[in-house]
Amino acid sequence: MLEPRALLSAAVDYVKKNPDEIVKAAVNAATLRFGVPIAALRWLSSQAKLGKKAPQDIEIGAAPPALRLSASVDAMGTPLRATAAIRIDEVDLAPDHLVVGLRLHDVNLSLIGESDAPVATLIKSGALDLSKPGNLVKFIPKRPPMIVEADGDRIVVDLMKVPAIAENPKLKRLLSIITPVLNVRAIETDKDHLYVALKATPRGLGAMIRALRANGTAAAY
Repeated sequence: MLEPRALLSAAVDYVKKNPDEIVKAAVNAATLRFGVPIAALRWLSSQAKLGKKAPQDIEIGAAPPALRLSASVDAMGTPLRATAAIRIDEVDLAPDHLVVGLRLHDVNLSLIGESDAPVATLIKSGALDLSKPGNLVKFIPKRPPMIVEADGDRIVVDLMKVPAIAENPKLKRLLSIITPVLNVRAIETDKDHLYVALKATPRGLGAMIRALRANGTAAAY
């Protein structure tokens, strides 16, 4: 887990080197658009302590409007280097679902070392159609429940299908209060930033007030 002091120190150091970020942030905030420097994402990935089975040697870049990711992974015992440009084309947040639609382009899998495993044989033969990764995911035996749709270059996940998220009462309360008036309009990149653009729905104010009252009553008990 990252230390808050280390995060604060890194943030202050970045702003000192890039003072124009403060002006950019203020201008974007006026339109409910918030940016995270891709350099910050690289720093976070380098500091994170991941388990042995998690992706390693993560590289992060931009392929606007997509985010380009590269990582070393273990695919059924076969070490691979995986690269893809990932574009988020749908975000739908609510107390009962957290849906994110992803489009994957420029997908590439390369072997790390030699291997005669089935996965390695498929990659060497060129039999995998990496232009349509959703079709490959669609036919994975026992695919994770969070993957609710997969077709062509598109994969849709619902994070509420993850038990640890679905069973988090604080998160559900927060979503019931925020999502009636505020949701995500788009997530995209330029060459240096990952941007999250929000959309406001003033007509949802009544639902937000009712959720606040309901959660206030629940907290009292």
